[in-house]
Amino acid sequence: MTKCYIKDYPRPQFVRKDWENLNGAWDFSFDDEKVGEADRWFASFPAQKEIQVPFTYETKMSGIGDETCHEAVWYHRTVSISEETLQEKKTILHFEGSDYVTKVWVNGNYVGSHTGGYARFSFDITSELHAGENDIVVKAEDSFDTQQPRGKQRWEPENFGCWYVQTTGIWKTVWMEFVPKNYLQGVKMTPMYTDHRLDVEFDVNADHYGKDLMVEAEIYFGDIFVNAVRIPVTKAHIQTSIDLYTTDVNDYGMARWTPDEPNLYDITFTLLENGEAVDHVGSYFGVRDIRICGNQILLSNDTLYQRLILDQGYWKDSHLTPPSEEALIEDIDKIMQLGYNGVRKHQKVEDERFLYWCDVKGLLVWSEMASAYRFTDEAVAQFVTQWTEIVRQNYNHPSIITWTPFNESWGVPFIHFRKPEQHFTETVYYLTKTLDPFRPVIVNDGWEHTISDILTLHDYQEVGDLLYNRYTQRKDAILNNEDGHSYYKFALAQGYGYKGQPVIISEYGGIAFNNSQEGWGYGNKVADEDAFLKRFDDITTAIKKLPYVCGYCYTQVSDVQQEINGLMDMDRNFKVNADAIREINLKNYAY
Repeated sequence: MTKCYIKDYPRPQFVRKDWENLNGAWDFSFDDEKVGEADRWFASFPAQKEIQVPFTYETKMSGIGDETCHEAVWYHRTVSISEETLQEKKTILHFEGSDYVTKVWVNGNYVGSHTGGYARFSFDITSELHAGENDIVVKAEDSFDTQQPRGKQRWEPENFGCWYVQTTGIWKTVWMEFVPKNYLQGVKMTPMYTDHRLDVEFDVNADHYGKDLMVEAEIYFGDIFVNAVRIPVTKAHIQTSIDLYTTDVNDYGMARWTPDEPNLYDITFTLLENGEAVDHVGSYFGVRDIRICGNQILLSNDTLYQRLILDQGYWKDSHLTPPSEEALIEDIDKIMQLGYNGVRKHQKVEDERFLYWCDVKGLLVWSEMASAYRFTDEAVAQFVTQWTEIVRQNYNHPSIITWTPFNESWGVPFIHFRKPEQHFTETVYYLTKTLDPFRPVIVNDGWEHTISDILTLHDYQEVGDLLYNRYTQRKDAILNNEDGHSYYKFALAQGYGYKGQPVIISEYGGIAFNNSQEGWGYGNKVADEDAFLKRFDDITTAIKKLPYVCGYCYTQVSDVQQEINGLMDMDRNFKVNADAIREINLKNYAY
């Protein structure tokens, strides 16, 4: 746990103590006739129901539990602001996630909107506030439009395949933050492992810039002082480098972050005006390097074999929203108990508290974008904007080691041969590399890759020998795109060749029990736990025996609605012996 940690704080890598959580009871109304704006609901709110934010109306925990599609919903609550706060502070209203188009009014005045369901967005609402009670009104607009990045949210009235109940409106924490007139707006931290230093970029929101405005950074490792710097804020965006080398930490001069030793440094940022501290933020970072070397992935110069599990992050009564911070911690602990060293967070950008605890506990994360399901100009524009927000928001987390913007050609259905779709994925690859040159990027996880730092293959073959033989006897044909590997799918799109990248089987398994429970898994269902473990061992060992494959990702953590192929059920009870799964995952295979 880091020094800046505050339970339930929604942005754990940039912590201020002066904040207010707005989760809880809000007034709520459906607007099926879409008359709310014309009838000025933002000025006089016609409450129909009460809802428990941040749970969407589709969930049981919201207090409503209506799974039908309502394309416009409204929220209202009051907040109290003191005269002192009004005079001395700015008030920033944050939404960690609201799906899909969100509009906000304060005291009847429009303050802004945001499009996209998965990234944080904020509004400075100071000018619209007065001392005493203030009205906040939120409208969320959603639809079944397949041009919008929606992930596993269905676009039909009923669940189908591997798509589930939609998520409409506020689904992550809403909160207010009280900041000084001049304040630190954001920080980008890049640990340079081989150089023993931290590169830091600051965004400062101030009414002036110059030598009277300074920013200070102070670094500790536990109780050991490491270094401090102070630089003038001469413009809104400034940067510096901080030397981390000190033998006070260890003989190597620096503590690195790994799954086995997830060492974290504490860092504080202070904004000073004429020598007086006006803003103070707590944060942390981990020092590690993730890179490709030939057909291997190295984590801080050590070869990394990835034992991942697919994690869709759904809960029975709250769907995409975690029921509590404790539920996130429980998931991480149980994933690690099963012998996995990482998760592929699938088609969802998780609550940032999840990433915090992955940083603390040492669980690796593949961060994946929610897919759209059509290829149009509008879909491209929305995707690029929202993916940029997500990469920038979560850049500082050491647990994230891979960016995965596309999955299984969703949203680019003709990428195998259609140049515009291929060019789109290339664009997103280079955009991601521009924002983050240091992490691998997987373009189109599973098949039909264009440019990609890792070649990932999805294969739900249920017999270990057949799986092993496919990737030994047909290795060259698969990697050279002469033969499909997953039914009729090819590893690469037409016009692209294998460049010697690392290969990972990034989806396999998906075993379900043959019981009275409705739902599906991949392949034939198994009769009992013994049959489950035999098949799990068979296919997992087959992958481990492939000397050129440097990891795998099993489907999946838990059951999700009609998909019943989790190692846990939706209540997070193990369906099979966790120690037996762990033993298979950790078993070494001598080539």
